Amino acid sequence: MRTIVYADGGADPNPGPGGWGVVIQAPKGSVELCGGERMTTNNRMELTAAIRALSHFPEGAAIEMRCDSQYVVKSVTEWMPGWKRRGWRTATGPVKNQDLMEQLDALASRRDVRWTWVRGHAGEDGNERADRLATQGRQQVLNPGMPAQVAPASRVQPVAPLVISSTLAKEIARTAEEAGTSPQTLVDEALRLAIDAGPEGLKRLRRSLSEHSLRA
Repeated sequence: MRTIVYADGGADPNPGPGGWGVVIQAPKGSVELCGGERMTTNNRMELTAAIRALSHFPEGAAIEMRCDSQYVVKSVTEWMPGWKRRGWRTATGPVKNQDLMEQLDALASRRDVRWTWVRGHAGEDGNERADRLATQGRQQVLNPGMPAQVAPASRVQPVAPLVISSTLAKEIARTAEEAGTSPQTLVDEALRLAIDAGPEGLKRLRRSLSEHSLRA
């Protein structure tokens, strides 16, 4: 029986501070890992997430690795054999992120891994959790005092899901695209700013925006 593993990563901005997250759905309970780097890229964090996930398992372990990065999945399942035959070169030059690619190849070759691409932000719980852990990892490098690992999902107090209107969802998507980030990251950062500001801070911000709008 294969252990289901979700791995995700990203940088915001890209390149910039980044994080990676892993959710291992082990028989004895979920294991969650995260971390980050101060200057990196989306692809390096996606690769790092997969590397850290595989490193958690002994050689010979049977794993189903679920990633929302086609870059990671296709690198291992389609492109690597050709790269290796050409000495880690593509048709146009050296393979990008070769250091991480070689680590991933070595780890995968000693384990029984089935690679599965999943659509990101499509409601699959493990993928959504890995995405949040990647955000946590990014926040750790920006705020070194934060813990290196977040509590397993089974220990997190459940909360009611947030309901967002279709109109607001479109505005979020448009704003995220203009800012060069993901909708999830934009919402996470906006909510964090709102929480940090508190009720009084939000009132002052609304008044300031209202006055600015009137003057414009």
